[in-house]
Amino acid sequence: MSKVFLLGANKEIDRAKQVVEVNQIIQMEGYSYDRYVVYDIRKNDWGMAYKLINLRTKEFYTADIIRPLNEKFGIGYYYDSENPQFLDSFEVAILLQEAQEQKKAEEEKVEQEKIRVEQVKEIGRIRFTEIFPEDAQAVIVARLRENESDSYTDYYSYNTQRTVILGFSKHKRDLFSEMRKHASNFEETAYLAEFNEDYEHREKYSMGDGYYLGESKYSGWIIEKVPVYNRERTIEDFSYTAGSEDNIHISNSGTTQKNSNRTTENNSGCTLVEYSAKAIAVFGETRAIKEELKAMGGRFNSRLTFNGQKLAGWIFPKSQEQRLAYYFGLD
Repeated sequence: MSKVFLLGANKEIDRAKQVVEVNQIIQMEGYSYDRYVVYDIRKNDWGMAYKLINLRTKEFYTADIIRPLNEKFGIGYYYDSENPQFLDSFEVAILLQEAQEQKKAEEEKVEQEKIRVEQVKEIGRIRFTEIFPEDAQAVIVARLRENESDSYTDYYSYNTQRTVILGFSKHKRDLFSEMRKHASNFEETAYLAEFNEDYEHREKYSMGDGYYLGESKYSGWIIEKVPVYNRERTIEDFSYTAGSEDNIHISNSGTTQKNSNRTTENNSGCTLVEYSAKAIAVFGETRAIKEELKAMGGRFNSRLTFNGQKLAGWIFPKSQEQRLAYYFGLD
């Protein structure tokens, strides 16, 4: 189980055989020419697993095959069998500590981003539900695309930089006239409201992008319809987009209300706001009562909008309005 055969190198490798030592320096050949130090060696059913730290980036890696540099063939990890190099154990210990601290900081950053995204989605779910007609069969959206193609390698792709909700449709048919009608809802796509046959793309085939309105498939703004097959799934799919009011540009007949709703302030400086038709928000100095607010079903969100400004606050279901009013002495 531990033996592999490298076809290109025409050589059998026994991964159960240890070929380098802890603290030894190895190098990558091919993708990059970075150097690594082996800080640990573990054995499993498949052979040796060499735990590495990149000396430049201080990132962790694992290698199961490391070959002699004098037998170099292709991309891979190599060690110098003729003039092996080592780091001092103390140097490796310091490097390992630095790499662990860096990894921990990166993981914390990822976790913070997850929390931020969920906070945005929480607001977006409420906001999108309010503007989502019960009889809607499709969502009409604009998407800003960035070209990631590389003609030298015959690679063609794009990524979506932004999505804007333009409106809703009572049917799933792809009509360019309908897309043009909604294009004028958003200043940056208003030019697509004018008829131009070159903007109409029909790609309903394997690997195609369906029907969309725009100058290019790979860059700039396009408008398309997203069918609704499951209402809850659609709400979730657009929750992050709707989390920012800047991403909602629909006609006046269906626009979402901004929170210019009634507000009430108590003696302690906390403000109770009718945030939307289905939510109540609390703003102010709430650190001393955060546990009580959590117990009442509150969720802290650092990106709420109040009087046109981004503020931190607590969001509650509308069903908690009377309980909150009683708690703050406003009943």
